[in-house]
Amino acid sequence: EEEEEDLSELPPLEDVGRPLAPPREDTQPSEQGQGEAAEDPQEWLDVLGSGLLKKKTLVPGQGVDTRPRKGQDVTVRLKATLEDGSVVEENPALTFTLGDCDVLQALDLCVQLLEMGETALIVADAKYCYGAQGRSPDIPPNAALTLEVELLAAQDTPDLELLSGKEKIELANRKRERGNFFYQQADYVLAINSYDIALKIISSSSKVDFSPDEEAELLDVKVKCLNNLAASQLKLDHYEAALKSCNLVLEHQPGNIKALFRKGKVLAQQGEYREAIPILKAALKLEPSNKTIHAELSKLVKKHADQKNVETEMYRKMLGNPSAAGTPGKCKDKLPWSIPWKWLFGATAIALGGVALSVVIAARN
Repeated sequence: EEEEEDLSELPPLEDVGRPLAPPREDTQPSEQGQGEAAEDPQEWLDVLGSGLLKKKTLVPGQGVDTRPRKGQDVTVRLKATLEDGSVVEENPALTFTLGDCDVLQALDLCVQLLEMGETALIVADAKYCYGAQGRSPDIPPNAALTLEVELLAAQDTPDLELLSGKEKIELANRKRERGNFFYQQADYVLAINSYDIALKIISSSSKVDFSPDEEAELLDVKVKCLNNLAASQLKLDHYEAALKSCNLVLEHQPGNIKALFRKGKVLAQQGEYREAIPILKAALKLEPSNKTIHAELSKLVKKHADQKNVETEMYRKMLGNPSAAGTPGKCKDKLPWSIPWKWLFGATAIALGGVALSVVIAARN
């Protein structure tokens, strides 16, 4: 009873569709009947309440308590089709970590609602599939998909501490590549999520000894993730976070050109041109033919010069000496004569003092 209460906030799938299963089979030949069933709220579950992601049970599962939990590794049978019925993907045993965004959002969200052995139909808007970019060459931009999914298995993910070096590298790389996919789709929030997961895998403690080559490869994956993380953070204007990511890369690889370039860009975005220019010069020294660094550096040098001119004018106004600019001639004429006359007056005073002292001494004698 407690478990049912914990799941009460989820859509009530246990009450959906089962009593109507026989009539649904009878009405399949009728196109009008199918259209009516598609609109029947007892047939279709509006997963997000927006109408953009809907799920319908085709074959009931083994009960609510068999639903997979977020963080588990699940295996599903998948068939994806376009609106015209053309099949764009078939996989008899697709395995992924539930909730890690390893697959389409539509699949990641809906599989959490499947019971073991259940087969469901999922109709998903392009937003939860391949978006405005599509997937060349078979999925056009802004294409909705229909997914037929059967939940085959669910199990807890392996203990990171017990993974071998090779297993850890492969797992971290899968998460990193997923982050790259989201970056190319311009979904920078999900890209950051994937890179963060990869970094957690790499940084997790281990009870297994790794070879020097495996350690080096793990470090290489870590640097790639941090660099890509900084790029995603820059896209979202998260400058402090991007700066931190760049500095972590440079701790491991001080001559990493991408990290130097992005750090320079972050500082430039914050208006720190004086600090940004030497960093970009260091990057350009490592790769003199890089046109992107050349262009960025030229732009920053100009901005820095403009900034200095503005600051100079501001300081001049703050000092409040408007007459200085209007009477330069008098200052120039007065300056050469004023210093010699002061010296001459001082020398005369010293000489007179010496004479007076001599007279006093002579008088005493």
